[in-house]
Amino acid sequence: MLLSDGDTHLLIDAGISMRRIEQSLARTGLTVNDIAGVLITHEHADHISGLGMLLKHYDLTVYAPHTVGARLCGMLPAAADRLRVVPVGELFPVGGVRVRAFHTPHDTDESVGYRVEGRGCFALATDMGEVTDEVLDGLLGADTVLIESNHDVTMLVDGGYPVQLKRRILSAHGHLSNADCAALAARLVREGTGTVILGHLSRENNRPELAFAETAGKLEGSGAELCCAPVFGWLEREVGKTPCCTSD
Repeated sequence: MLLSDGDTHLLIDAGISMRRIEQSLARTGLTVNDIAGVLITHEHADHISGLGMLLKHYDLTVYAPHTVGARLCGMLPAAADRLRVVPVGELFPVGGVRVRAFHTPHDTDESVGYRVEGRGCFALATDMGEVTDEVLDGLLGADTVLIESNHDVTMLVDGGYPVQLKRRILSAHGHLSNADCAALAARLVREGTGTVILGHLSRENNRPELAFAETAGKLEGSGAELCCAPVFGWLEREVGKTPCCTSD
């Protein structure tokens, strides 16, 4: 995803093709050369599949914590010269903003979310099976958050995934359900967050309208703004059923 304060432009992960990233940036008037850095959360394919081509064609700086960085260098040798290892839990500068990584509990040796402070404060946390104190600390007080609303539990349990995969997703190192996300969103809004973006929805075990309805119910009367991030693989008209709105 693209995050910008108007002066500093960042990518968080690169899980789609370079071509799609270039096209998406062009719609905002930017190119990859305008990107100050790519913040990587972890090395699973849906978060780095476009990174190799980006590094081949552009002089990009990649930011990742130690273990994630080591995995990246093993998978993408071109990352070795572009990698800046970030200290988890400590602020570090990228362009005109300050960034802090925090651990998220997922089924990999290391996975992080990011908090970015500039003219405002944005925080992102996906790929986590539960909300830990460290995750809460990374999210609380941010003006805008993007949090995981990965699956509808009924769709997952009744769906065609193998039993072991269902157990992994439902585990403390898997993914947050719509209900888990809604509870987290309500906590964050009570502490001052004004905008909640639902992300990392499963194409197989969720629908944007289900995720939106679950969290909207928890935020009713709060005045917070709620929206779903675009989900590749669904028709635009379907995503359009869950526009940004104010829950009041």
